[in-house]
Amino acid sequence: MARPRSPLLSVDAIVATALELVDEEGDFSFPKVARRLGVSQSALYNHIDNREHIIELMRGKAFSRVIGVDLDNMPWEDALRALVRNYRDCLLPHPRLVPMLITQTVQDPGVIAFYEDMATVLGRAGVPNEEIVPAINTIDYLALGSALELTAPEVVWSLPPGRFPAFAQAVSNLGTPAERSEAAFAFGLDLLIAGVREKALKKIS
Repeated sequence: MARPRSPLLSVDAIVATALELVDEEGDFSFPKVARRLGVSQSALYNHIDNREHIIELMRGKAFSRVIGVDLDNMPWEDALRALVRNYRDCLLPHPRLVPMLITQTVQDPGVIAFYEDMATVLGRAGVPNEEIVPAINTIDYLALGSALELTAPEVVWSLPPGRFPAFAQAVSNLGTPAERSEAAFAFGLDLLIAGVREKALKKIS
């Protein structure tokens, strides 16, 4: 019996390989994916439509790590905090994917379901309907920016000696990019929760 051609070629294999290239190099291409999989470039098109299709599938793969949150039995603050942390945690292993994700329309049903959960919790917290999308955009900025911080250099600011003393003191103990990312994310998340809480109190009063 003849062995099947390209027995390992599948949508999952293509997406995983493209994501490996993004993690390593910050980008991918059909020729590179085909070469790493040991197949012809034309073979990929039996499974994948185009570059945008792969990026959207990579988005879905990254967000497949989302941990379920019991929205019905958690206070909105705990639920929102868990959702936003879930969001960021899905991106942390793939920070170089972030620039690609923000350039195209979100289509993956699993990711859209995650946005549905955020909209539900924000509405339950008292955020007016017309402000739910701005609130979600703010969450996007926080989670995406926090993940992107992991691609930053060890030294972000090179300050001339003896100048800008207040800022120099502030940046003197920033730690690693991972530590900076976590500190900024935690600070931003606290501000986000506090802002939503304030809106909820205003709605009650």
